Amino acid sequence: MLKFYKILFLVSMTAGTLITISSYSWLSMWMGLEINLLSIIPLLKSPNNQFPTEASFKYFITQSIASTAFLFSMILSFNKMEQILQLTPQIVMIILYASILTKMGAAPFHAWLPEVLEGLSWKKCLLMLTWQKIAPMIILMQNIKLSLPLISITIFSSAVGSILALNQISMRKIMAYSSINHSAWMISSMISMKMIWYIYFLIYSLISITIMMMLNSMKTFFIHQINIFKLNKATNLIFTLNFLSLGGLPPFLGFLPKWLTINFLIYENNYLLTMFLILFTLVALFVYTRIIFSSMMLSLTENNIMSTKKMSNLMITLNFIILSGLLMSPLILNL
Repeated sequence: MLKFYKILFLVSMTAGTLITISSYSWLSMWMGLEINLLSIIPLLKSPNNQFPTEASFKYFITQSIASTAFLFSMILSFNKMEQILQLTPQIVMIILYASILTKMGAAPFHAWLPEVLEGLSWKKCLLMLTWQKIAPMIILMQNIKLSLPLISITIFSSAVGSILALNQISMRKIMAYSSINHSAWMISSMISMKMIWYIYFLIYSLISITIMMMLNSMKTFFIHQINIFKLNKATNLIFTLNFLSLGGLPPFLGFLPKWLTINFLIYENNYLLTMFLILFTLVALFVYTRIIFSSMMLSLTENNIMSTKKMSNLMITLNFIILSGLLMSPLILNL
Protein backbone atom coordinates (compact mmCIF):
# COMPACT_ATOMS: atom_id res chain seq x y z
CA MET A 1 0.00 0.00 0.00
CA LEU A 2 1.37 3.39 -1.04
CA LYS A 3 1.50 6.00 1.67
CA PHE A 4 0.63 9.62 0.92
CA TYR A 5 4.20 10.91 1.20
CA LYS A 6 5.36 8.23 -1.25
CA ILE A 7 2.77 9.30 -3.80
CA LEU A 8 3.81 12.94 -3.31
CA PHE A 9 7.52 12.22 -3.82
CA LEU A 10 6.77 9.89 -6.74
CA VAL A 11 4.90 12.68 -8.53
CA SER A 12 7.71 15.12 -7.69
CA MET A 13 10.34 12.68 -9.00
CA THR A 14 8.40 12.26 -12.25
CA ALA A 15 8.02 16.03 -12.57
CA GLY A 16 11.77 16.53 -12.10
CA THR A 17 12.57 14.17 -14.97
CA LEU A 18 9.95 15.78 -17.22
CA ILE A 19 11.34 19.25 -16.44
CA THR A 20 14.82 18.09 -17.44
CA ILE A 21 13.86 16.46 -20.73
CA SER A 22 11.62 19.38 -21.79
CA SER A 23 13.99 22.22 -20.87
CA TYR A 24 15.60 24.64 -23.29
CA SER A 25 18.20 26.01 -20.85
CA TRP A 26 21.01 24.43 -18.86
CA LEU A 27 19.75 25.88 -15.59
CA SER A 28 16.30 24.34 -16.03
CA MET A 29 17.91 20.96 -16.75
CA TRP A 30 19.97 21.22 -13.57
CA MET A 31 16.91 22.20 -11.55
CA GLY A 32 14.99 19.19 -12.91
CA LEU A 33 17.85 16.88 -11.95
CA GLU A 34 17.93 18.29 -8.43
CA ILE A 35 14.16 17.94 -7.98
CA ASN A 36 14.43 14.36 -9.18
CA LEU A 37 17.31 13.61 -6.79
CA LEU A 38 15.70 15.15 -3.71
CA SER A 39 12.43 13.35 -4.46
CA ILE A 40 13.81 9.83 -4.86
CA ILE A 41 15.81 9.78 -1.61
CA PRO A 42 12.70 9.40 0.63
CA LEU A 43 11.39 6.69 -1.71
CA LEU A 44 14.53 4.58 -1.22
CA LYS A 45 14.35 4.38 2.57
CA SER A 46 12.76 1.52 4.47
CA PRO A 47 11.68 1.71 8.13
CA ASN A 48 12.49 -1.97 8.82
CA ASN A 49 15.94 -2.17 7.24
CA GLN A 50 19.13 -0.14 7.53
CA PHE A 51 20.59 -1.16 4.16
CA PRO A 52 18.27 1.08 2.05
CA THR A 53 19.26 4.03 4.25
CA GLU A 54 22.94 3.35 3.60
CA ALA A 55 22.27 2.91 -0.13
CA SER A 56 20.28 6.14 -0.35
CA PHE A 57 23.09 8.01 1.45
CA LYS A 58 25.66 6.68 -1.06
CA TYR A 59 23.35 7.61 -3.92
CA PHE A 60 22.82 11.14 -2.57
CA ILE A 61 26.55 11.82 -2.12
CA THR A 62 27.42 10.55 -5.62
CA GLN A 63 24.61 12.39 -7.35
CA SER A 64 25.39 15.61 -5.47
CA ILE A 65 28.98 15.51 -6.72
CA ALA A 66 27.72 14.84 -10.27
CA SER A 67 25.25 17.74 -10.03
CA THR A 68 28.02 20.05 -8.82
CA ALA A 69 30.23 19.01 -11.77
CA PHE A 70 27.28 19.55 -14.14
CA LEU A 71 26.68 23.05 -12.75
CA PHE A 72 30.43 23.77 -12.91
CA SER A 73 30.61 22.77 -16.59
CA MET A 74 27.56 24.91 -17.28
CA ILE A 75 29.28 27.95 -15.74
CA LEU A 76 32.51 27.23 -17.61
CA SER A 77 30.67 27.05 -20.91
CA PHE A 78 30.38 30.84 -20.95
CA ASN A 79 33.10 32.36 -23.11
CA LYS A 80 34.33 34.80 -20.47
CA MET A 81 34.99 32.04 -17.96
CA GLU A 82 36.85 29.99 -20.57
CA GLN A 83 39.07 32.98 -21.35
CA ILE A 84 39.72 33.77 -17.69
CA LEU A 85 40.64 30.17 -16.76
CA GLN A 86 42.24 29.47 -20.16
CA LEU A 87 40.22 26.30 -20.69
CA THR A 88 39.51 24.71 -24.04
CA PRO A 89 35.97 23.69 -25.05
CA GLN A 90 37.12 20.04 -25.04
CA ILE A 91 37.92 20.19 -21.30
CA VAL A 92 34.53 21.71 -20.55
CA MET A 93 32.83 19.00 -22.62
CA ILE A 94 34.76 16.28 -20.74
CA ILE A 95 33.56 17.69 -17.40
CA LEU A 96 30.00 17.72 -18.74
CA TYR A 97 30.27 14.13 -19.98
CA ALA A 98 31.76 13.02 -16.64
CA SER A 99 28.85 14.49 -14.67
CA ILE A 100 26.21 12.95 -16.96
CA LEU A 101 27.91 9.54 -17.03
CA THR A 102 28.12 9.59 -13.24
CA LYS A 103 24.40 10.26 -13.01
CA MET A 104 23.52 7.42 -15.38
CA GLY A 105 26.02 4.99 -13.83
CA ALA A 106 28.22 4.38 -16.88
CA ALA A 107 31.90 3.45 -16.63
CA PRO A 108 34.38 4.72 -15.53
CA PHE A 109 32.01 6.43 -13.07
CA HIS A 110 30.09 3.26 -12.29
CA ALA A 111 31.38 2.13 -8.88
CA TRP A 112 28.40 3.51 -6.95
CA LEU A 113 25.71 1.68 -8.93
CA PRO A 114 26.28 -1.97 -7.80
CA GLU A 115 26.82 -0.87 -4.20
CA VAL A 116 23.62 1.18 -4.12
CA LEU A 117 21.49 -1.51 -5.76
CA GLU A 118 22.79 -4.16 -3.36
CA GLY A 119 20.99 -2.43 -0.48
CA LEU A 120 17.64 -1.88 -2.23
CA SER A 121 14.58 -4.01 -2.91
CA TRP A 122 13.81 -5.19 -6.45
CA LYS A 123 11.15 -2.54 -7.05
CA LYS A 124 13.54 0.24 -6.08
CA CYS A 125 16.30 -1.35 -8.19
CA LEU A 126 13.92 -1.29 -11.13
CA LEU A 127 13.29 2.41 -10.55
CA MET A 128 17.04 3.10 -10.47
CA LEU A 129 17.81 1.14 -13.64
CA THR A 130 14.99 2.50 -15.79
CA TRP A 131 13.41 5.81 -14.82
CA GLN A 132 16.51 7.36 -13.24
CA LYS A 133 18.47 6.90 -16.47
CA ILE A 134 16.05 8.85 -18.66
CA ALA A 135 17.01 12.43 -17.72
CA PRO A 136 20.85 12.11 -17.98
CA MET A 137 20.54 10.11 -21.20
CA ILE A 138 18.32 12.76 -22.79
CA ILE A 139 20.86 15.45 -21.82
CA LEU A 140 23.67 13.34 -23.29
CA MET A 141 21.70 12.68 -26.46
CA GLN A 142 21.07 16.40 -27.00
CA ASN A 143 24.78 17.24 -26.64
CA ILE A 144 26.45 14.13 -28.02
CA LYS A 145 29.32 14.48 -30.49
CA LEU A 146 31.28 11.59 -31.93
CA SER A 147 34.79 11.82 -30.48
CA LEU A 148 37.60 9.57 -29.30
CA PRO A 149 36.88 10.09 -25.56
CA LEU A 150 33.23 9.13 -26.07
CA ILE A 151 34.14 6.01 -28.05
CA SER A 152 36.67 5.07 -25.35
CA ILE A 153 34.03 5.52 -22.62
CA THR A 154 31.57 3.37 -24.58
CA ILE A 155 34.07 0.53 -25.01
CA PHE A 156 35.14 0.77 -21.36
CA SER A 157 31.50 0.64 -20.17
CA SER A 158 30.87 -2.44 -22.28
CA ALA A 159 34.01 -4.13 -20.91
CA VAL A 160 33.32 -3.26 -17.26
CA GLY A 161 29.66 -4.28 -17.44
CA SER A 162 30.48 -7.73 -18.79
CA ILE A 163 33.82 -8.67 -17.18
CA LEU A 164 33.07 -7.51 -13.61
CA ALA A 165 29.83 -9.50 -13.63
CA LEU A 166 31.73 -12.78 -14.04
CA ASN A 167 32.58 -13.26 -10.37
CA GLN A 168 29.28 -12.02 -8.90
CA ILE A 169 26.76 -14.17 -7.08
CA SER A 170 24.34 -11.37 -6.20
CA MET A 171 21.55 -10.98 -8.75
CA ARG A 172 21.23 -7.26 -7.95
CA LYS A 173 24.91 -6.67 -8.77
CA ILE A 174 24.60 -8.75 -11.94
CA MET A 175 21.65 -6.61 -13.05
CA ALA A 176 23.66 -3.48 -12.19
CA TYR A 177 26.62 -4.57 -14.33
CA SER A 178 24.18 -5.60 -17.05
CA SER A 179 22.82 -2.05 -16.96
CA ILE A 180 26.36 -0.66 -17.35
CA ASN A 181 26.88 -2.91 -20.37
CA HIS A 182 23.57 -1.82 -21.89
CA SER A 183 24.47 1.83 -21.22
CA ALA A 184 27.36 1.40 -23.65
CA TRP A 185 24.93 0.10 -26.27
CA MET A 186 22.54 2.99 -25.61
CA ILE A 187 25.32 5.56 -26.04
CA SER A 188 26.25 3.84 -29.31
CA SER A 189 22.60 3.95 -30.42
CA MET A 190 22.57 7.71 -29.75
CA ILE A 191 25.62 8.08 -31.97
CA SER A 192 23.83 6.16 -34.71
CA MET A 193 20.28 7.56 -34.59
CA LYS A 194 18.12 8.98 -31.80
CA MET A 195 15.13 6.81 -32.76
CA ILE A 196 17.20 3.67 -32.12
CA TRP A 197 17.83 4.86 -28.56
CA TYR A 198 14.08 5.18 -27.97
CA ILE A 199 13.54 1.62 -29.20
CA TYR A 200 16.51 0.29 -27.20
CA PHE A 201 15.51 1.94 -23.95
CA LEU A 202 11.87 0.82 -24.26
CA ILE A 203 12.81 -2.80 -24.93
CA TYR A 204 15.49 -2.84 -22.20
CA SER A 205 12.97 -1.42 -19.72
CA LEU A 206 10.38 -4.06 -20.63
CA ILE A 207 12.86 -6.91 -20.18
CA SER A 208 14.17 -5.47 -16.89
CA ILE A 209 10.64 -5.05 -15.54
CA THR A 210 9.80 -8.66 -16.37
CA ILE A 211 12.99 -10.15 -14.87
CA MET A 212 12.97 -8.06 -11.70
CA MET A 213 9.26 -8.59 -11.04
CA MET A 214 9.76 -12.36 -11.34
CA LEU A 215 12.75 -12.22 -8.98
CA ASN A 216 10.74 -10.06 -6.60
CA SER A 217 7.81 -12.47 -6.59
CA MET A 218 10.14 -15.36 -5.70
CA LYS A 219 12.13 -13.28 -3.15
CA THR A 220 15.36 -14.23 -4.95
CA PHE A 221 18.52 -12.14 -4.45
CA PHE A 222 21.39 -14.59 -5.11
CA ILE A 223 22.21 -17.15 -7.80
CA HIS A 224 22.00 -20.13 -5.42
CA GLN A 225 18.39 -19.17 -4.62
CA ILE A 226 17.27 -19.48 -8.25
CA ASN A 227 16.54 -23.20 -7.72
CA ILE A 228 13.18 -22.08 -6.35
CA PHE A 229 12.05 -21.46 -9.94
CA LYS A 230 12.08 -25.26 -10.43
CA LEU A 231 8.86 -25.42 -8.45
CA ASN A 232 7.03 -24.09 -11.50
CA LYS A 233 8.42 -25.31 -14.82
CA ALA A 234 6.57 -22.77 -16.98
CA THR A 235 7.85 -19.87 -14.88
CA ASN A 236 11.35 -21.37 -14.93
CA LEU A 237 11.35 -21.60 -18.73
CA ILE A 238 10.07 -18.05 -19.20
CA PHE A 239 12.61 -16.77 -16.64
CA THR A 240 15.55 -18.32 -18.52
CA LEU A 241 14.31 -17.16 -21.92
CA ASN A 242 14.08 -13.59 -20.59
CA PHE A 243 17.79 -13.66 -19.73
CA LEU A 244 18.59 -14.78 -23.28
CA SER A 245 16.49 -11.86 -24.52
CA LEU A 246 18.38 -9.50 -22.19
CA GLY A 247 21.63 -10.76 -23.69
CA GLY A 248 20.42 -9.95 -27.19
CA LEU A 249 20.19 -13.49 -28.51
CA PRO A 250 17.88 -14.05 -31.50
CA PRO A 251 15.02 -14.84 -32.00
CA PHE A 252 14.00 -12.81 -28.93
CA LEU A 253 13.02 -9.15 -28.81
CA GLY A 254 16.26 -8.10 -27.10
CA PHE A 255 18.10 -8.82 -30.34
CA LEU A 256 16.21 -6.09 -32.25
CA PRO A 257 17.81 -2.93 -30.73
CA LYS A 258 21.30 -4.44 -30.90
CA TRP A 259 20.70 -5.44 -34.50
CA LEU A 260 19.61 -1.87 -35.38
CA THR A 261 22.56 -0.36 -33.49
CA ILE A 262 25.10 -2.63 -35.23
CA ASN A 263 23.49 -1.92 -38.59
CA PHE A 264 23.80 1.86 -38.28
CA LEU A 265 27.27 1.75 -36.68
CA ILE A 266 28.59 -0.27 -39.61
CA TYR A 267 26.77 2.05 -42.02
CA GLU A 268 28.73 4.96 -40.46
CA ASN A 269 32.04 2.97 -40.62
CA ASN A 270 32.42 2.56 -36.83
CA TYR A 271 33.87 -0.93 -37.20
CA LEU A 272 36.14 -0.89 -34.13
CA LEU A 273 33.35 0.18 -31.76
CA THR A 274 31.02 -2.45 -33.23
CA MET A 275 33.60 -5.21 -32.81
CA PHE A 276 34.23 -4.41 -29.13
CA LEU A 277 30.51 -4.15 -28.35
CA ILE A 278 29.81 -7.56 -29.87
CA LEU A 279 32.84 -9.12 -28.18
CA PHE A 280 31.91 -7.98 -24.68
CA THR A 281 28.25 -8.86 -25.23
CA LEU A 282 29.38 -12.46 -25.70
CA VAL A 283 31.02 -12.27 -22.26
CA ALA A 284 27.75 -10.94 -20.82
CA LEU A 285 25.90 -13.84 -22.47
CA PHE A 286 28.21 -16.21 -20.60
CA VAL A 287 27.09 -14.59 -17.33
CA TYR A 288 23.43 -15.04 -18.26
CA THR A 289 24.10 -18.64 -19.30
CA ARG A 290 25.57 -19.32 -15.85
CA ILE A 291 22.32 -18.06 -14.30
CA ILE A 292 20.33 -20.36 -16.60
CA PHE A 293 22.49 -23.35 -15.56
CA SER A 294 21.73 -22.53 -11.92
CA SER A 295 17.99 -22.62 -12.54
CA MET A 296 17.76 -25.56 -14.94
CA MET A 297 20.76 -27.89 -15.07
CA LEU A 298 22.89 -27.88 -11.93
CA SER A 299 20.57 -29.90 -9.70
CA LEU A 300 20.13 -33.54 -10.78
CA THR A 301 17.11 -34.14 -8.57
CA GLU A 302 13.62 -33.32 -9.77
CA ASN A 303 11.28 -31.72 -7.29
CA ASN A 304 7.82 -33.27 -7.32
CA ILE A 305 6.28 -30.40 -5.38
CA MET A 306 4.68 -27.99 -7.82
CA SER A 307 4.20 -24.37 -6.88
CA THR A 308 0.62 -23.12 -6.81
CA LYS A 309 1.82 -19.55 -7.31
CA LYS A 310 1.06 -18.46 -10.87
CA MET A 311 2.03 -15.40 -12.86
CA SER A 312 -0.46 -12.56 -13.23
CA ASN A 313 -2.05 -11.72 -16.57
CA LEU A 314 0.15 -8.60 -16.83
CA MET A 315 3.33 -10.66 -16.43
CA ILE A 316 2.12 -13.21 -18.99
CA THR A 317 1.40 -10.39 -21.48
CA LEU A 318 4.82 -8.78 -20.90
CA ASN A 319 6.58 -12.10 -21.36
CA PHE A 320 4.66 -12.80 -24.57
CA ILE A 321 5.68 -9.39 -25.98
CA ILE A 322 9.34 -9.82 -25.01
CA LEU A 323 9.73 -13.40 -26.24
CA SER A 324 7.79 -13.08 -29.49
CA GLY A 325 8.15 -9.37 -30.22
CA LEU A 326 10.92 -9.85 -32.78
CA LEU A 327 8.53 -11.81 -34.98
CA MET A 328 6.05 -8.92 -34.92
CA SER A 329 8.59 -6.10 -35.28
CA PRO A 330 8.84 -6.28 -39.11
CA LEU A 331 5.11 -5.62 -39.26
CA ILE A 332 5.17 -2.84 -36.63
CA LEU A 333 8.36 -1.04 -37.67
CA ASN A 334 8.16 -1.90 -41.38
CA LEU A 335 11.74 -3.16 -41.42
